Amino acid sequence: MPDAPGATPAPTGLTEPHQPSAVPEFPMPRAAGCPFDPPPTLTAQRQRGPLTKVRLWDGSTPWLVTRYADQRALLGDPRVSADVTRPGYPSAAPVRGNTIGFILMDDPEHARQRRMVTAPFAVKRVEALRPRVQQIVDERIDALLAGPRPVDLVEAFALPVPSLVICELLGVPYADHDFFQDNSRILINRDVTPEARTAAHGRLSAYLDDLVGEKLARPTDDLLSQLAQRVVDGELTRLDAAQMGVLLLIAGHETTANMIALGTLALLEHPEQLAALRASDDPKTVASAVEELLRYLHITHSGRRRVAAADIEFAGRTIRAGDGLVFPNDIANRDPGAFPDPDRLDLRRAARHHVAFGFGVHQCLGQSLARVELQVVYGTLYRRIPTLRLAAPLADVPFKHDGSVYGVYELPVTW
Repeated sequence: MPDAPGATPAPTGLTEPHQPSAVPEFPMPRAAGCPFDPPPTLTAQRQRGPLTKVRLWDGSTPWLVTRYADQRALLGDPRVSADVTRPGYPSAAPVRGNTIGFILMDDPEHARQRRMVTAPFAVKRVEALRPRVQQIVDERIDALLAGPRPVDLVEAFALPVPSLVICELLGVPYADHDFFQDNSRILINRDVTPEARTAAHGRLSAYLDDLVGEKLARPTDDLLSQLAQRVVDGELTRLDAAQMGVLLLIAGHETTANMIALGTLALLEHPEQLAALRASDDPKTVASAVEELLRYLHITHSGRRRVAAADIEFAGRTIRAGDGLVFPNDIANRDPGAFPDPDRLDLRRAARHHVAFGFGVHQCLGQSLARVELQVVYGTLYRRIPTLRLAAPLADVPFKHDGSVYGVYELPVTW
């Protein structure tokens, strides 16, 4: 078959990827003192060519798709599968079947289940939530200002804001936030044992199953009640509904919480950019800043994972059916072919075409909600606390190098 749209010709002089010396381990370590930048070895892989090989924890060697246009082309190719149960899928850690849900399925089942939860995340519905998000943000800032200093911004602000929002949307009691946040941390940690991950998922599944049972008996105006009605109508099993709940609960707070904290840290380390953002009350300026921070920081730093469902001729190579594919959005979002001077944080940049939320039919369902939350946070926090600053050296900030979601474990700040 012809090359997929957006494919680039294979460069000459490549070291053949099957040679052991040419296959680096993935994911790769970041350079000391450069917590916002992609690992140097990863950037070097992009310079070597559009398709190279990397070695995963289990010894498998999937293809690494290194360039922005090529990632979009392959993520949009129906021959590229998201099905985690398909042989050759390049898992980030040991897994036992699909315990995550529809995001690791292919159409038509992926589309069928996704449609059941699309409406609450539509742009107009999410915009209607903006006043409530603003209220939550202001209340958490009030609590910060009334509390002691220094304070951990992760625990006091970055985690509570998206957790409160997704809990209200789903119909999950926020009082249980310690339980679901602790188990979420286990699930997204690459270094935990399969047994620990299975146990954490089991606890969350049982918790959501109980909530679905409550919604079946006493439905309210929330997303879990809507899923419970799907169970009544025979469109979902109760297990499917609980599993969807787990997925939405984790995705609804983990990525945004990390983006709030990491974005704040990046802005504190780029004071001229922070000053420009703080000085503007233009919603378009804030929205542009959100997109640039999403491009620059790449929270999903272990790459999106796919597997070829058929042979694909691409960029001068043959991707065989069953070959794994890894799409690291951090180097795609730092591709100079898509973003001039890509290693510079520039809040005025037109960056909305980034791939922080993926591309194609599996593009992030909650991206509209994440954008609203980040716009409210970035447009409010630094104006209300204009002297916000780090309360510890950058070198002492603990980064999440061991997780599938990147961020900081703690962010000590004062003002």
